[in-house]
Amino acid sequence: MGGEHVEVIVPAPRVPDHLEAEDIPLDILYEDDHIIVLNKPSGLVTHPGSGVTSGTLVNGLMGRYEPLSQRNDILRPGIVHRLDKDTSGVMVVARSDASHVNLARQFERREVGKKYLALIWGTPPETGRVEANLVRDPRNRFIFRTSRTRGRLAVTAFTVQEYFHGFALLEVRPHTGRTHQIRVHLAHLGYPIFGDRSYQGVRAAASIALELRDIARRLRRHISRQALHAAELSFAHPATKERVSFEAPLPEDFRGALKELRRESHA
Repeated sequence: MGGEHVEVIVPAPRVPDHLEAEDIPLDILYEDDHIIVLNKPSGLVTHPGSGVTSGTLVNGLMGRYEPLSQRNDILRPGIVHRLDKDTSGVMVVARSDASHVNLARQFERREVGKKYLALIWGTPPETGRVEANLVRDPRNRFIFRTSRTRGRLAVTAFTVQEYFHGFALLEVRPHTGRTHQIRVHLAHLGYPIFGDRSYQGVRAAASIALELRDIARRLRRHISRQALHAAELSFAHPATKERVSFEAPLPEDFRGALKELRRESHA
């Protein structure tokens, strides 16, 4: 008939009013009465939100530890910082409120040392530094972009660890802690992280140089997520004040991709 008006009401994602403890395997690197340090696998969401109500790191922590700090809302007990779902690597969790306050202050004052490893497209210079503001993309609130005039300043430094044909392994040190910072900054430079669907790291075959298409296809067999790993975290222990450092080994998918690239380089 035409001329009809249709109104659709989409309910907001359900936010749980409590959390369930779950038996989720966790790779614990260190624990004491004040902190827990763990190696988060890719694919594990840090805490409930945006429609995710279970199966998160927080649910697993609650199933294993009591107590956790309560400085956050009920959905984030113990969480001082976070890693993206598909980023693997080392995280620290606070068991007491005092530890949480101390660690949060260290993150805020940029006293926490962070080292990431990233497998990227392209051949960057041996060292580099990015200082660019980050803002939410107005067309997609779940991703970010750089801006000259708006947003919050973010600073990232990198050093090339290994060159391959068409790719490179970077050691990345973020000096600020903005959401998606490393992913956005590297894409901004033209060196997106391999496998990053949000920031140009997944490419159609037609857009890949002919000599790189086969190796890119083989890399995807090893690693289907963004190739970003939080390799090291250092901070002052909130109780002893001693400077401590923890490392998380590269996961199997990342190691497999590097092995493939090294085999290609020596072919």
